[in-house]
Amino acid sequence: MIDPSRPTRPALRLGTRSAIIVPEMTPGFQSPPADTRAPTGHGTFTVPERRRVYAVGDIHGRADLLARLHKKIAADALNAPGFRDIIVYLGDYVDRGPDVPGVFDILINHPLDGFERHFLKGNHEDIMMRFLETADGLDGWLMNGARDTMAGYGIEISNIFQPASDPEQLRRTLANALAGPHRAFLENLEFYHTEGGYLFVHAGIQPGVALEQQDDHDLMWVRNAFIESDTDHGWRVVHGHTIRDRPQVRPNRIGIDTGAWHSGVLTAAVIEGGDVRFLQT
Repeated sequence: MIDPSRPTRPALRLGTRSAIIVPEMTPGFQSPPADTRAPTGHGTFTVPERRRVYAVGDIHGRADLLARLHKKIAADALNAPGFRDIIVYLGDYVDRGPDVPGVFDILINHPLDGFERHFLKGNHEDIMMRFLETADGLDGWLMNGARDTMAGYGIEISNIFQPASDPEQLRRTLANALAGPHRAFLENLEFYHTEGGYLFVHAGIQPGVALEQQDDHDLMWVRNAFIESDTDHGWRVVHGHTIRDRPQVRPNRIGIDTGAWHSGVLTAAVIEGGDVRFLQT
C-alpha cells in the first residue's frame, strides 16, 4: 500500500469510470496458527470475566459481507446471556469495495443491539480525511481505492494514468456528498481500544514503544516492523491492515484482515477469557 505522505505519481482525472484495481496485498505466506494461549515468556492474555469481545477486520466497502457477519455475531452472542458484549471494528471501512455508503449506513443506523461499540481509524480513513481537510494526498489515495469510494457517492473517476484535474474541486464535491452522519463518523474514530490483556488497533504498534508513546501514524500504517517482531508487547495485539488468506495467530498478535474486498471473506475474532475463535462470511 502506498503511504500518501510520500510523493506519488501518477494521478487521475474526472471522467468516465473504468474498472482498475490496485491490490493492497502483502507477501502471501501463511504459517499454521499458533495456540491461542501465549507460550512462556509472553504471559497469558485474557479479557475480563463475563465479557465477550468481537473484533471485525477490514471491511473496505463490502456492506453485503458486513450485514452477513453481523447476523453471525448476533446469533453467537445469544449463547452467552448476561455477558457484556463488545464489538471493535479495526478500521478501513472505505475504498476498494463497491458500497462504502452502505457500510456507513449499517454501522450508524443499524448497529448490533446491546453491544458496546468501538470504531477504529485505519490508514484508508487517514488518507481520505487528509484529502477532505486539505485536498492533499489525492494521487496516493486514488492509487489505493479512492475511485470506489467516490463512485459510491456519485463521483466518477476515469483513467488512472491521466493527470488529476482540480483537487480542490474534487474535495468540495466529496465533502458535500459526505456532509452529515458519514462525515461525523469519520471524524470520531478512535486509534486503539484495550480490553484486559488485549490491544485492538488497525495496523499494529512499534515494538519496544509504550502504548502512550506510540505515534498515531504507526497505529494506522506500520507493517513489517510489527508483523516480523516476536517481541512481548505487554499486550496481545489484534489487528487488520496486513492481508492473509486466513486469520494469523501468533503469541503476541492476531491478524484478521482476510482481504474481504476481493476474497469475499470478512473475519471477526471472538475473544472470551483466554480463548480465541473466529467467525467468517
